[in-house]
Amino acid sequence: MPSPTKVVPPVIDEKLDDVYAEVLRRNPGESEFHQAVNEVLDSLGPSIAKHPQFARRKIIQRICEPERQIIFRVPWEDDAGEVHINRGFRVEFNSALGPYKGGLRFHPSVNLGIVKFLGFEQIFKNALTGLPIGGAKGGSDFDPKGRSNREIMRFCQSFMTELYRHLGEYTDVPAGDIGVGGREIGWMFGQYKRITNRWESGVLTGKGTEWGGSLVRTEATGYGTVFFLQEMLAARGTELAGRTCLVSGSGNVAIYAIEKLVEEGARVVACSDSGGVIHDPDGIDLDLLKQIKEVERARISVYADRRPSATFTEAGNIWEIPCDVALPCATQNELTGRDAEKLIANGCIAVAEGANMPTMPEGVRAFQDAGVSFGPGKAANAGGVATSALEMQQNASRDSWTFEYTEDRLRMIMKGIHTSCYETAKEYGQPGNYVIGANIAGFERVARAMVALGLI
Repeated sequence: MPSPTKVVPPVIDEKLDDVYAEVLRRNPGESEFHQAVNEVLDSLGPSIAKHPQFARRKIIQRICEPERQIIFRVPWEDDAGEVHINRGFRVEFNSALGPYKGGLRFHPSVNLGIVKFLGFEQIFKNALTGLPIGGAKGGSDFDPKGRSNREIMRFCQSFMTELYRHLGEYTDVPAGDIGVGGREIGWMFGQYKRITNRWESGVLTGKGTEWGGSLVRTEATGYGTVFFLQEMLAARGTELAGRTCLVSGSGNVAIYAIEKLVEEGARVVACSDSGGVIHDPDGIDLDLLKQIKEVERARISVYADRRPSATFTEAGNIWEIPCDVALPCATQNELTGRDAEKLIANGCIAVAEGANMPTMPEGVRAFQDAGVSFGPGKAANAGGVATSALEMQQNASRDSWTFEYTEDRLRMIMKGIHTSCYETAKEYGQPGNYVIGANIAGFERVARAMVALGLI
């Protein structure tokens, strides 16, 4: 087996200091957005040196400023007749490569800074797929937990009553994210259809397969993360089969990452939710996990009640469990520098981000210093948006593809993303650094389009 390459993280180029300072000045208090911008700018110095026209045309400054930021009120009524007011967001960040594309998140943590961080990441993630889609993100601080189906439906309808005017299959095509699945997409599409009097199936992705959705879309982000992981391991001269894995979270991404890991011969011994951690040394029982999380919509602690080999640790730390491979699939900034050190000490050789920016900067540096293969979210979790774009293709042609064909397309896209990141990192003298590879490869594709389109 080739020895792992120790990655040397780049230092932010002095020419970009002023750009970052201006981002901080113009976007006060948006720490997640600042973190996402800093992580990208850390990588771009070599690209700017090689392509000075990007600096002359102020491409980075333009990319860091969203093309459009939409904030709106969402009033809705609960089952008891009480009126509630939430805030809705849609940040249409960059459309140089195609219509805006990115999910909608319903969670109480949602604010403008969170949406901007997610939308900024989406620009580069979408570019890496090689498909003609721009970057956006949206959502609301609405919390669907504990709400009835009718309450969630009324909220979705109210949300879409404002958002619809900003959407269109050639303008902006949202999908789901945390708190927004096929059920919510259906209610929002129904309201869009009612208001516009158009069956414009390409205006939303993540739809039900009976009415324009794509097979594999539900599984895509989790599957894609595993496909990217397999390519990283192959680049190290090893494989996934037989590896012990941790997967944080137990939502859609985590569940289908676990499913694909098991299919590929790995053993997943732990997963989690906001209440705590399940550790099952015999391997997670996927059917039981799906029953609890997808059918019953219960807390993960129920798993331990029904599985004798499992233990539940309230408020536990999943990253303290020994593993070969870690997949953070829950939320941003869930994996700290201390967690990274623990994983390294326990023998972890690869990390693939299934969530958006789940590893804090000091964690990323620790993995890179230790020679751990680290796949950043904008590359490793691009499978969801890639399959959304495949759904758009099927809608445009009034076609429907088989599960096997769509999964093969997804696997090839993820393989292409890995190749692009790997070769770009090598080209810029940073072999094995998937962070710099993903950032530069995605940036240069968007930058070239922005130069070609003029002052947009």
